[in-house]
Amino acid sequence: MDFHPDDTIAAIASAPGPGWNGIIRVSGPLVRDVVQEVFTATDPSDWSQRKQPWRHPGQIRLSGIPTPLQAAVCLWPGPRSYTGEPMAEIHTISSPPLLDACLDDLFAAGARPAQRGEFTLRSFLNGRIDLLQAEAVLAVIDAPDQQHLETALSQLAGGISRRIAELREEMLIDLADLEAGLDFVEEDIDFVDRSEMVGRLRHARELLERLLRDANDRMQSTGTRRIVLAGLPNAGKSTLFNVLVAEQRALVSDQAGTTRDFVTAAATWQGQPIELIDTAGWEDADHPILQTAVRHGTDQVARADLVLWCTACGQSEDVRGFDAIRLAHVRQQGRPIAHVATKADLSAPEDFEPDVCVSTVDGRGIDDLVALACDRLREDDSGSGELLGATAARCQESLRQAVAGLSAAEELAVAAAGDELISMELRSALNGLGQIAGEVYTDDILDRIFSRFCIGK
Repeated sequence: MDFHPDDTIAAIASAPGPGWNGIIRVSGPLVRDVVQEVFTATDPSDWSQRKQPWRHPGQIRLSGIPTPLQAAVCLWPGPRSYTGEPMAEIHTISSPPLLDACLDDLFAAGARPAQRGEFTLRSFLNGRIDLLQAEAVLAVIDAPDQQHLETALSQLAGGISRRIAELREEMLIDLADLEAGLDFVEEDIDFVDRSEMVGRLRHARELLERLLRDANDRMQSTGTRRIVLAGLPNAGKSTLFNVLVAEQRALVSDQAGTTRDFVTAAATWQGQPIELIDTAGWEDADHPILQTAVRHGTDQVARADLVLWCTACGQSEDVRGFDAIRLAHVRQQGRPIAHVATKADLSAPEDFEPDVCVSTVDGRGIDDLVALACDRLREDDSGSGELLGATAARCQESLRQAVAGLSAAEELAVAAAGDELISMELRSALNGLGQIAGEVYTDDILDRIFSRFCIGK
């Protein structure tokens, strides 16, 4: 990215096409001089003298257009703007030819066309936001649904940034204490208590390990959520699968064990893309084919975003006991589970309290099951996702470096190793954190982030 911070830049910042309000954003040291070439404020003295951010009504005159247009300019004359430098927004009618004509006159007056993401890049370089928040700006613009929007807004508000900054500040204090002690190594003076340092290092490592797990999950996620139907043989899984995907995809039979492998189908529930997976019945089997089918089902459950454990109503006491044992085994894997009572048209569930009762014969509970599944997926998202997918991709290696440095420093502190060895590992961890927040960065990192922006943002 060819970036010149002393340039004054301009671009259309509103959505393309006709509309009531079009916005042209201008930023740089010559903002007032450039804008006043096309804009005349209703109160010229107010325009030239006001030192605080203000909205100035007036008119714009454009080359080749004899009639002046009503407009307003929002002017930030100092550094307290989005970009951290003098900035203005020209608000007028959203007519593409008029906005293009206004841009041409601004370029003639000394501005140049802004590049992709250059306004947000200036905000980062001027210290108004960090790299985590810069990535969140793009994520807010591109958010495909409410959940992604909430995650992006949380990151934009600086929740993760504050935690990283606080952690980095604590580590800098620890490093300063360690290196101060090196200057007085012959005086037998302890600048930091080792047990306290071990506790702080462990806390920092655990926090970053959680973020790294979140980054791994975000990297693996494609936006499509995996819902797995699991249960004993003849629990009605395949029939329910066919009803949920509205087509005959899975083989159905009254004979237990008809499904020998997993079957998948795509669906969309409440705007959320779903991959629905029907698995073989969980049973004790000696035959190699059955063993393989059960193993495949176990693998699918381990990778599921949600498990729908199906228990048929009207089972014998022995089958119910075996079902409870299998369900407990699945719960131990830590995957989100919804307990579904199937074949509810035959009898009511006995001796267990399912999350929802369904019948594929009369359709009862099917809509409730879909709603419950979507709610569970949203609960899972709100509880775990702290990093945006793009942020996770960029930060993954830096998080690994920081975790490795903290782990090594913790082990050295426990082993009462020399302060110089611990400080070396702390510096490695601090370098990783600096790359995450943008305290340490390279041009290619900035190119990868800001080249994905549209012009005007």
